Amino acid sequence: MTPDQFLARLAKNGPEPAYLFLGPEAFERTRCRRALLDAVLTPDERENGFTRHDLDRTPLAAALDDARALSLFASRRLIWLAAAEAAVPRAPRGRANSEDAEAEDETGGASLAAYLKEPTPDVTLVIDCSRYEFEGEDKPRMERVETFFAAVPAKVEFRPYAPEAARFLAQKLAKEAGIQLGLAELALLLEATGGDASRIAMEIEKLRLFAGTARKITAGDIAALVPDAQSSTIFVLVAALGRGDRARALDILDTLSRSGEYMPLALTFLATQFRTALAAREAGLRGASQIQAHFNKLGARMWPERARQIEQTMEAFSKEHLALAVEKVFETDRGLRDARPDDRILMEEMVFALTAR
Repeated sequence: MTPDQFLARLAKNGPEPAYLFLGPEAFERTRCRRALLDAVLTPDERENGFTRHDLDRTPLAAALDDARALSLFASRRLIWLAAAEAAVPRAPRGRANSEDAEAEDETGGASLAAYLKEPTPDVTLVIDCSRYEFEGEDKPRMERVETFFAAVPAKVEFRPYAPEAARFLAQKLAKEAGIQLGLAELALLLEATGGDASRIAMEIEKLRLFAGTARKITAGDIAALVPDAQSSTIFVLVAALGRGDRARALDILDTLSRSGEYMPLALTFLATQFRTALAAREAGLRGASQIQAHFNKLGARMWPERARQIEQTMEAFSKEHLALAVEKVFETDRGLRDARPDDRILMEEMVFALTAR
């Protein structure tokens, strides 16, 4: 079920004996955790009624024994089993290991299934796996976690926010905080936070404390407070390089240098922009929507604003110029790793090479 479905069922039916929380998304997990804590325990009961076990330190069997035990100090309990992935036997590599893993799998799975047949009254168990993603390299590991804990009937999935959902959340939180956030500034905030809901909430609170509610939030406010917001300045540098505007590119480089930008990090942004644009051109993509859909399908999450930046880079650079840019960025990166007089000199040399046309 989704977090919203979990909250609705919790409000209607009350807490169930056990839940399986899956996925790395932290904002909704925090919201669900608070709601469950409020539903199970009053503030006075939490000191004795809430227990946390980390399954990378405590065996699952021991945690289940704790759930079965009656407490003299708490009539109701919420037991949180964190790092649940640690309880899952590793994927077998050989016959002997396979037999051991199967034995552990059967023992752990059987003990959990036995507990859930007769769960302790007034005890709510939360088995929490926040390490793995649902897609990509983590997918087989996540599937193994789900299989191991299949006896838990109530499963809540905490998936990353989709781009439009993240935008809606940012607008909602900004309105609740009373800050004035324009569309351009909203796009910059989403890009800087990568659409991470927890970071969006944290940065909006920082902006509220910094700028207050009397004036509109500016791009400068976001650049000053939000980590990675200076990547937008890097994009302006990319645009200047694409136009062959050497003077403007050197001026932006000077701005980055005076603001204390770490040049290897700036070069990383440039490398990502050029490589992504080159890959999009080689794939024959046209338009921001195709670019976004293509990379999202490959598992590389991309926001609409980011896709439009890639599209603009493709329009500004020919395929040959993009290939040259990737090559020069690689050479500059290698130079930054060697003994050298100044990072800025190497960056300026790259600017000269990419605007020599």
